[in-house]
Amino acid sequence: MRSKANGQEFHQGRVLTITLGHLANDMYPSFLPALLPLFIANLGLSKTEAGLLSLIRQAPSLAQPAMGHMADRFSLRSVLVLTPAVTAVMFSLLGVAPSYAALAVLLILGGTSTVAFHAIAPALAGELAGAKNMGRGMGLWILGGELGFTLGPLLLVSVVDRFGPRATPWLMVFGMLGSAGLFLRLRDIPQRTVESAQGLPWRQALSELYRVLLPLLGVAATRAFAQSALGSYLPTFLSERGASLWLAGASLTVYQAAGSAGVLVGGYLSDRLGRWAIMLGSTSLTPVLLWVFLRLDGAGQFLILLALGFVAVAFDPVAMALVQDSGAQNPALSTSLYLALMFLMRSLATVAVGALADRVGLHRAFSASAAIFLLGTPLLFLLPVRRSAASTQ
Repeated sequence: MRSKANGQEFHQGRVLTITLGHLANDMYPSFLPALLPLFIANLGLSKTEAGLLSLIRQAPSLAQPAMGHMADRFSLRSVLVLTPAVTAVMFSLLGVAPSYAALAVLLILGGTSTVAFHAIAPALAGELAGAKNMGRGMGLWILGGELGFTLGPLLLVSVVDRFGPRATPWLMVFGMLGSAGLFLRLRDIPQRTVESAQGLPWRQALSELYRVLLPLLGVAATRAFAQSALGSYLPTFLSERGASLWLAGASLTVYQAAGSAGVLVGGYLSDRLGRWAIMLGSTSLTPVLLWVFLRLDGAGQFLILLALGFVAVAFDPVAMALVQDSGAQNPALSTSLYLALMFLMRSLATVAVGALADRVGLHRAFSASAAIFLLGTPLLFLLPVRRSAASTQ
């Protein structure tokens, strides 16, 4: 079964299948931030070295555009099906890794599997969602990742708290179940559609994309510092302020749970109000909420964390929908290029935030990240689309 040639029909069951596959894949990379406090303590790592682990995990993202270009021309469905299982095995072994070098090898292998999944799956999800519901489709797609990042740390810290870090290999079973589900539900459809198989040559595709991609990447670069601070160092930040390992790990779950709601609402509203308006609201409010978060403690801090997750992550499905709108003939290449560069910038920002935290502390590093975030808002005015949702289709 494939989406219709006119690209208007919304194949809900197929999109939800890919969403669940995204959940199964992305719950495992979320183990790394929750394990960083243990790695820092047990291996004697500095925060810069801990941040470098995130960069190592994201390094395979450099190959993501090439994978996306291949996915526009060849059926890579078998690769898509296998990736959650491979990702699960590699990240589940982190808890028993004996050294920094072993951590690096596992992160590279797991990162490569994750990159392959992200190169193939979002274009298929967008195609099955249809052009008129692209924001909704991307919202559901990203929801899978957000739920994975929400459940992953909570599952991990619960197992580690009860059985110790050497029990983490048992967690790989969920990724294997995810691969089995993708195989059963997608085996009767091709990974690529007729439309995407006749995509533009990559040089021509890039020339069509640059007016949208350059401003978006500028915004992504400024957002990367706050995203890295929250996504990688939030458990460490709270641990240093006296929170238990379980509570610190659960904070990441709170942030990601709010983001799960944000991607659904943001993607849905962008189909009706326009991509630009939703992105402007997200980039304007996020740094303000982050500064408020840093000035609170206890229950009030967690309430602001809910609002922060909702507003900050709402940007992501809208940006991806806009990229697919602009590169409709090469959807896998378009999304892969955007995601690869975004992930790379976020990884570099993670190292930078860690280095800054080693010098001035995490509190000041978080505050500086919010200030950098604000610099990206004016870049939205360079985007060629600012009108209603119809103009984004």
